[in-house]
Amino acid sequence: MKHFGESSVKFANPPSILGAAAIVGPKEGEGPLAKYFDKVSHDILFGKDTWEQAESELMRQTIETAVRKAGLPMKAINYILAGDLLNQNSGSIYGARSFERPFFGLFGACSAMGMGLTLGAMLIDGGFAENVVANASSHFCGAEKTFRFPLELGTQRTPTASWTVTGDGAAVISANGKGPYITAATTGAIVDLGQKDVNNMGAAMAPAAADVIAKHFGDLSLANDYYDVIATGDLGKYGNKLLVQLLQKQGLHFGDSLTDCGMLIYDAERQDVHAGGSGCGCCAAVLAGYFLNKIRSGEMKKLLFVPTGALHSVVTIQQGETIPATAHAVAIEAALPHFSE
Repeated sequence: MKHFGESSVKFANPPSILGAAAIVGPKEGEGPLAKYFDKVSHDILFGKDTWEQAESELMRQTIETAVRKAGLPMKAINYILAGDLLNQNSGSIYGARSFERPFFGLFGACSAMGMGLTLGAMLIDGGFAENVVANASSHFCGAEKTFRFPLELGTQRTPTASWTVTGDGAAVISANGKGPYITAATTGAIVDLGQKDVNNMGAAMAPAAADVIAKHFGDLSLANDYYDVIATGDLGKYGNKLLVQLLQKQGLHFGDSLTDCGMLIYDAERQDVHAGGSGCGCCAAVLAGYFLNKIRSGEMKKLLFVPTGALHSVVTIQQGETIPATAHAVAIEAALPHFSE
């Protein structure tokens, strides 16, 4: 059995991340992680006519780059697993159509990259695939148009609001390669503590992050200092503070090892992003561009990647529903062996 505890798995033959790529928009290119991205586009439309087409082009370019860096032809990819924030995953669908590869569209909102990495690793460890691409994308203008207000209104944003990242991260997961390895994963439940404020995603998602992190450490019997870094998806500065409090109540103290991709991608003092970054592309780009480079350079050995997602829709919010959330924890390590039995 590869299942441990309530909701975790260990991989018998941990898949390797053979190649990864991150492409972002102009605002992200002005942030502190700019040098880690494969490309910064200064055209937020990526040469297209609409925001939605721009996101699909962004996704297409990122996957092409990741597969090329992995040293593979596109036909060697057995499955593409991808998610975004647009209706019916249209950003991913139109972006992937030219590849003519088997495709799974994922919906986990901003936790999509965690879902893709987990399911991709399961496919490979189970012997169902040799090479899989996990991908997640978002576009600031498309997300604002869908979930909040048309940009033309110039609507003021609350201090707890986050800035949707225009970016994409793609990782080629393979049965071959010399790491980094996906060694374990914990799949999150849907957690809903009654939050209704769509301008405070951090508060909605922090309980889900706390839940899955606690289960990961409990299921696998890990010490609090096992990971060099625990990086949540896009809680932002307010959600991060709440997460720390929720974890401390469970006796989990991580100190400086706990961080958030939404806090890393922008310069909070210099860039007007309020709570920080968000969107499927936020954690995906930070993982593919920043963290995986840190692992490959030897600066980091063990990462727990915890993308978080708010699972509401425009319709449910208009109907007065609360905001359910989820999070998925993926262990990425520089070397084997992984966890002791």
